[in-house]
Amino acid sequence: MRTALLLLCLVGLFRVNAQAPAADSIGYFCGICGGACDTMTFHQPGVCPHCGMTLIKQTYAERRKLLKKLQRPMTIAFYLQDGVEVLDFAGPMEVFSYAGFKVFTVSRKKEPITTQGILKVMPDYSIEDAPPSDILAFFGGNAGPASQDPAVMAWIKGREADTKYFFSVCTGAFIMGRAGLLDSLSATTFHSSIESLRKALPQTHVLANVRFVDNGKVITTAGISAGIDGALHLVSRLRGQETAKEVAEYMEYDKWVPNQGMVIGKANDGPSGSGPWRR
Repeated sequence: MRTALLLLCLVGLFRVNAQAPAADSIGYFCGICGGACDTMTFHQPGVCPHCGMTLIKQTYAERRKLLKKLQRPMTIAFYLQDGVEVLDFAGPMEVFSYAGFKVFTVSRKKEPITTQGILKVMPDYSIEDAPPSDILAFFGGNAGPASQDPAVMAWIKGREADTKYFFSVCTGAFIMGRAGLLDSLSATTFHSSIESLRKALPQTHVLANVRFVDNGKVITTAGISAGIDGALHLVSRLRGQETAKEVAEYMEYDKWVPNQGMVIGKANDGPSGSGPWRR
């Protein structure tokens, strides 16, 4: 009896709208989580009973526009080399997967790699058979061999035209830099590798004491936890700051400060195409 009453209360509080409402009508919607509740409409503020995210107030027109944009989830390829730093890629992987991105892993060969000499990881693809992706990401931890590997460099350059965004954490910037992606741009990396990156990439303006640097198509971050900040920043650009905030709260990452980085230039890739993303 008590369970039945609780269900009735939930139905009353989170009743899904079955009619086609006016475009300017207001509803409450789940933060984009990739589940069936993304398409549900609720009539009062609160928490989504399906995924636990706080409901977002939007007009139906805004929601339809966002859902249309998200019909095909963005794909992001994580290039992982032997010795890769676990938290460099695991933190951003949590962010992007919670935000509804389709994440897959790529390595030089499709065989197990060992992260920091401890954890075995089997990549989904090798550079020979990896599918295209909207975003291509690189991470620190033994990045030197990958940055000096002609096959890896050729693979990255071959994907440059069709990849919308490039993203690096820590010394993953060396891999992108050796492929020419940071030429004439500003970038950052792990704090103890700043001088090494400056020497390796004389055409790049390497910045210290910054969490991330966003050039529009190319985003670099400092080490480990800064990678989470950079990932949340990119989610904010592509899915809206409210979604990034929901992801941070879901992860209990209470150290995130939006825009705690350097944003250079303009981008029109936000959920509403709202123009400059400049600090």
